[in-house]
Amino acid sequence: MKTVAVIGLGKFGFYIAKSLSRLDVRVIAADNDEKKVQEISEYVDNAYVIDSTSKIALEEIGIYNLNTVIVSIGENIEASILTVMALKDLNNQNIIAKAITSTHGEILSKIGAFKVIYPEKIAGRMLVKKLIDNITIEEIDISNTIKIIKLVANENFLYKKISEIESQFKDLKIISYKTDGIWSMKIDPDYKIKKDDLLVFLGESKYIKDFYKQI
Repeated sequence: MKTVAVIGLGKFGFYIAKSLSRLDVRVIAADNDEKKVQEISEYVDNAYVIDSTSKIALEEIGIYNLNTVIVSIGENIEASILTVMALKDLNNQNIIAKAITSTHGEILSKIGAFKVIYPEKIAGRMLVKKLIDNITIEEIDISNTIKIIKLVANENFLYKKISEIESQFKDLKIISYKTDGIWSMKIDPDYKIKKDDLLVFLGESKYIKDFYKQI
C-alpha cells in the first residue's frame, strides 16, 4: 500500500488527507495543532501532533524515505521552508509544497520541493488524482495556452458517441482514444465509449477549468 504524508491540516491539507484516506493509500497526517489532529484522526489511522521543522520528530512518525509528502503549511512561511528542508534531509522524494506567494514558491522550489502548488489555482481533487498510482486524469502542458487531458471514461462519458461528447465540449477536441488495449488515432464519431476506455482531449488552457466542472 502506498504511503503519503500530509503535513499541515488547514482547510486544504485536511481535505487532501481526508480524500486520500478514502483511497487505497496509507495516510500519515501531522500538524502542530492538537485540535486539527484530533479532527483528522476520525478519517486516518496515523495522525500526530509534531513540530514538522524537526527531523527527529518527522523520523519518529515515519516520514522518511517516502515517495510522496504534501506540505500544506502556508501562512507560516518560515515553518514551511524549514519543513521542506528537513524532509529533503530525510530522503523523501516527491515533496509537494503549498505556497502563498510567488516568492514563497520560488524559495520552496530552490530548496528541493518537487512541485509547488497554489490552492487557489488547483482544485484539491485534481491533486489527489495525480498522487495515486492509478491515475484517472492526467494533464500535459503543450504550451502556455494549449493542454492535453488524458482521462479514464467515467459515467459522464459512458455509452455516448464521440460525436456527442465533442458536441458537449465544443472547445475541446478528442485526438485519440484507447479501447480494449488498443489506441486509435483515427477518430470514429459513431464509436460509443465503454467502461475503462481512455480519452485524450486537446484544447486551450482557458477552457480546461470549465471542462473539469462538467466531468
